[in-house]
Amino acid sequence: MVGRVLIIDDEPNVRKTMEMIHRNAGWRTASAESGAAALEILRQESFDLVYLDLAMPDRGGIDVLKDIKLRLPDQTVVILTGQASIENAVEATKLGAFDFLEKDCSKERILLTSKNALEHSSLDRENRMLRGKVAARQEFLGKSKDHEEVLRQIDKVAPTNARVLIVGESGTGKELIAQEIHNRSKRAGKPFIKVNCAAIPEELIEAELFGSVKGAFTGSVASRQGKFQAADGGTIFLDEVGDMSLRVQTKVLRAIQEGEIERVGSDGTITVDVRVLAATNKNLEEEIAAGRFREDLYFRLNVVPIAAKPLREHPEDIGFLAGAFVRSYCTETGLPQKKLDDRVLSLLKKYRWPGNVRELRNQVERLIIMSPGRTVHVEDLSPDIRSGIAATAPTPARAAEGQIGEDRDPEDNHVQPLENEIAKGSLTLQDARREFERRMILGALERTDWNVTRAAGELGLERTALHKKIKALGLEKGGV
Repeated sequence: MVGRVLIIDDEPNVRKTMEMIHRNAGWRTASAESGAAALEILRQESFDLVYLDLAMPDRGGIDVLKDIKLRLPDQTVVILTGQASIENAVEATKLGAFDFLEKDCSKERILLTSKNALEHSSLDRENRMLRGKVAARQEFLGKSKDHEEVLRQIDKVAPTNARVLIVGESGTGKELIAQEIHNRSKRAGKPFIKVNCAAIPEELIEAELFGSVKGAFTGSVASRQGKFQAADGGTIFLDEVGDMSLRVQTKVLRAIQEGEIERVGSDGTITVDVRVLAATNKNLEEEIAAGRFREDLYFRLNVVPIAAKPLREHPEDIGFLAGAFVRSYCTETGLPQKKLDDRVLSLLKKYRWPGNVRELRNQVERLIIMSPGRTVHVEDLSPDIRSGIAATAPTPARAAEGQIGEDRDPEDNHVQPLENEIAKGSLTLQDARREFERRMILGALERTDWNVTRAAGELGLERTALHKKIKALGLEKGGV
């Protein structure tokens, strides 16, 4: 691995030697005899690595390093000196120097330092790029009045330590709202720990949240830190909090009230400073009435409620979101930028999106992958979107509005056999597989009154795997 290196030194022989060593190793080089000359070069060109003399007559290397870091904070710099000292090394390191090298060291040592510095520079660029992609992908997007109202609520609550309960259907962006609250809070530089309470088996969630000591249960071969302790000083996000058992709810309540946790198998307490954000797609008041959720915990969590509206209630965001997802996915995967045909956008806006924003993102990514050209056309859409029929049944309110899908019998509103849809030629193989899987899972859930553990056993799946499928398919209790 080679790159571009700039040598800054007032001694001509040092510049010549350093350039020769690097050029012979395949590097491209440039040099400057003073800090002022070097800063001028850095204004016009970019370098993977800068070697900077610590002692120069016009301005010292420390001052030049400060200027470089002020203008180019991510520039990798190695200090050169003929008078090595611990004090200078410490000061240069504090200012952001990558390494500290004596001028009379061997060629091998110089090239090894350059190689390490280049790898550091490359990894740093890659990390910044990945962070940028993640930030772009996770941004809470929208321009509707509903979206603006949520942002106003976030602006008010984020700077405080208030607990927030985010409610809404699956796929509405509850996690993104929680992330946005953390990002705008005073804890932004601290950990943001996410816990999907529905995806963790009941017998493990307590250890997951609070940690455990060695030997606390079968398979516990070492002590481990829990999510609450990992979030100390920052924020913990309890997603699908309505799926926690009453026993775990009691411990979460104590953690909120007392700021203390106990690891599984330990009698000692650990003090934590954690802001708690929670989310659910369930009606917790109904869960309380049914004895499945603690009322005192509900009041503790529900200090500030934020409602994430389903996508069908703010359709003006659909085109905006779809365009943003296209740009984001093409950039992320290195594909040429594509665009959605106007008729495609029109059909996307008419579709009901039972899986909400998550379903829209998945659909857009599928379109980008499967469409052959630079423009996505109507024929690239899945049959249910082309026909305006959602993959799950309409809600009672939709049925009352007469919005019964074309693949349903208007007399009894029952789903027609999958064979009939295949016979009509309205499904691709991928769509047929998805529809078959959806109906199998929904059938098992309805037979077990939506007991996920029993339904998973009936289907021969792990509980966590079934939870993932339920979310991916946008299934909800009462769906057909």
